Amino acid sequence: MQKLIVHGGTRLRGKVNISGSKNSSLPILAATLLTKDDCIIRRVPDLSDTNYMVQILRALGAEVERASGVVQVKAEKIKADAPYDLVRKMRASICVMGPLTGRLHKATVSMPGGCVIGDRPVDLHLKGLEYLGANVKMEGGNIDISASKGLKGTTMNLLGKFGSTVLGTGNVMMAAVLAKGTTIIEGAAAEPEVEDLAHFLIKMGAKIEGAGTTHMIIEGVKELHGVDHTVIPDRIEAGTFLVAGAICGDGVMLRRVIPAHLKNITDTLAASGYEISSTKDTVTIMPAGAPPKGFHLTTRTYPGFPTDMQAQFCALACTIPGLSSVKETIFPQRFMHVPELKRMGANIELDGDTARITGVDSLSGAPVMASDLRASAALVLAALNAKGTTEIHRLYHIDRGYEHLDEKLALLGAEMERAKE
Repeated sequence: MQKLIVHGGTRLRGKVNISGSKNSSLPILAATLLTKDDCIIRRVPDLSDTNYMVQILRALGAEVERASGVVQVKAEKIKADAPYDLVRKMRASICVMGPLTGRLHKATVSMPGGCVIGDRPVDLHLKGLEYLGANVKMEGGNIDISASKGLKGTTMNLLGKFGSTVLGTGNVMMAAVLAKGTTIIEGAAAEPEVEDLAHFLIKMGAKIEGAGTTHMIIEGVKELHGVDHTVIPDRIEAGTFLVAGAICGDGVMLRRVIPAHLKNITDTLAASGYEISSTKDTVTIMPAGAPPKGFHLTTRTYPGFPTDMQAQFCALACTIPGLSSVKETIFPQRFMHVPELKRMGANIELDGDTARITGVDSLSGAPVMASDLRASAALVLAALNAKGTTEIHRLYHIDRGYEHLDEKLALLGAEMERAKE
């Protein structure tokens, strides 16, 4: 295993290219299982998660070639059993259930692994497939799905206790595109990544209306064909670099982004006093003209403030004057970064689903432990601000979701290096 050693106190400036979206790439790669034809996916980020998905596709029988951000898949002959040793490593592997059930009318998928950030049930995924006529059984750690008579369109609601389900919406959508009749999904996730998956499926010949809204209509078709598709930019990576620019930047420009996808992030930064400007595909953050002020945010499903940016904004709140509050409504237990930030001198009071944070004059370097993907990003951001050196252990969490994060930060002026544990 590796650790990241960050030498704090340097200022960041310059331009950085944002990678393709992890959370779009994974279900889109899974959706290639819906056709026998060649599919080409461009701007797939080089991450451990996307590497696992490529391995899963190969284990299912697909032919996969990958080079320079382009993945070509031909799933002419596939099987229905997703292997435990791969699925256990990544929660998003659950998204092969939909296309396997849609095309083969059966699937066996092990219960997935991934980040440990509280209860992340797959009940809404299974509920949606059952609505379509599938029979679901849980046995021996596996999810066994069968639909011997095929899938049939229906009306369903996928809204759960903590909002809509992104992967669940994708799974149902991928199954429904080959079902008989019309499927109506109420309470669908409206995230850009779901919309990107829908656009990919539409290019393949699917009939989908309402992508990007909570009300989707899917008319089943008999078969789909191959396509060439470019994944949207990763809005969470972009948001993370915006926070880096806020914490210790002297002008950081993000290139290859969709500013509309970042609105809640940039609005929060602007309200704190940072100068934000954008063009068609860039966003630039400049230091606040006056001392920045605290903020109060609540995570919501899209277009609300993204839960995947909560930890990074906790890190930011530690470094700016005054009181800030961060309320987590999607994954209420997603505060495992708080004890590690406290080790660095942060002043944080955790009350249930809300963190109240009072900014300190400076953080100090310390050995810290990454617990999940976004928590690890928050620790890197805090380390950039801290006096002295910070060692971030369990670096593999970062590599799950950020393409060459340390190299990109180094291009902006950060001082850091990887080392063996």
